[in-house]
Amino acid sequence: MYFKNRGAIERPSRSVVSKKWSLFLCLGSFCAGMFFTNRMWIISETKEGITRTTTVEAERLKLVSENCITKFLQQQDIKLVSKDNFGILDKTISNLEIELAEAKAAQESIISGVPISEEIEKGESRRKRKYFMVVGINTAFSSRKRRDSVRATWMPQGEKRRKLEEEKGIIIRFVIGHSATLGGILDKAIEAEDKKHGDFLRLDHIEGYLELSAKTKTYFATAVNLWDAEYYIKVDDDVHVNIATLVETLARHRTKPRIYIGCMKSGPVLSRKGVRYHEPEYWKFGDKYFRHATGQIYAISKDLATYISANQHVLHKYTNEDVSLGAWFIGLDVQHIDDRRLCCGTPPDCEWKAQAGNVCVASFDWTCSGICRSVDRMKEVHRHCGEGENALWKAAF
Repeated sequence: MYFKNRGAIERPSRSVVSKKWSLFLCLGSFCAGMFFTNRMWIISETKEGITRTTTVEAERLKLVSENCITKFLQQQDIKLVSKDNFGILDKTISNLEIELAEAKAAQESIISGVPISEEIEKGESRRKRKYFMVVGINTAFSSRKRRDSVRATWMPQGEKRRKLEEEKGIIIRFVIGHSATLGGILDKAIEAEDKKHGDFLRLDHIEGYLELSAKTKTYFATAVNLWDAEYYIKVDDDVHVNIATLVETLARHRTKPRIYIGCMKSGPVLSRKGVRYHEPEYWKFGDKYFRHATGQIYAISKDLATYISANQHVLHKYTNEDVSLGAWFIGLDVQHIDDRRLCCGTPPDCEWKAQAGNVCVASFDWTCSGICRSVDRMKEVHRHCGEGENALWKAAF
């Protein structure tokens, strides 16, 4: 009996302890499992974060390296272009500037009402052709008789002039702008004359004696944008010119890039008002002008004409156009060539020189700044000092 009671008492006690320990062990196992699982998750996230960061950094390094390589290659390309293809790029830019200038000239003509010159309309096809020289004969509305005297002597006409352009690459044009009254009687007279002879270059310029510097600037800028020539010449309509001799003279210097050729002179700056050639800005020059070509005739190479075209809006204009032209080249690497054959006198001076085998390029009278009474005397000068009708076609250059 005793043993039964004891056994009955002990049996429940062992059962209760077993359940408590079981519950404790279960809770301990659960907690241990949660701790272990959480720890592994943190470690996994850390590793993933490291991997992710490493990938991002790798991408960044890749981009940096690619950019560096790209920049390096671009720098190499620039160096190659600078060394090998600069001339091609320069030519392309020059062509684009020419196209822009033509488009601007056409636009300004439309806006101002000035008829678009046929020369501008044909500029695209003409730009493909290389010319030797462009001769611009400076003229005025009142100089019809002077122009006719030039046409009758040293300036080829009609089919001969067209042949001269096609076979020799020589362009000759009378250069004139328009009147202050646009489309007035003066402009219509020039249009009629041009329709008859076809030998004018019309400028976007208002004619006036005190505007010769502006006209000279506009002429060179217009001519270089219309014709791709080696030389550009300006000559007055009361000067006699031997074209073949001019060609041969310029051909001697064609290997030099920046040529400014004429009869170089210097003289006192005229500061007193009322005198001819008075210079209002005399104080800028001192007592004497710098050396520059006399205004009756001079020639410049393509580089200088292009320079004038590109900088025409900032080139200062003095009262005397020959002084203005000389001033534009001060400070540039320009070769000044003083050739006295460009300023021979009228007969007997040019005649004696021709007989001695030293044919003059141009003839005029210093006292008149041109041939005195040129309308009446141009044929006389041409007869005594001209180079001969066939000289131009025999000229080699």
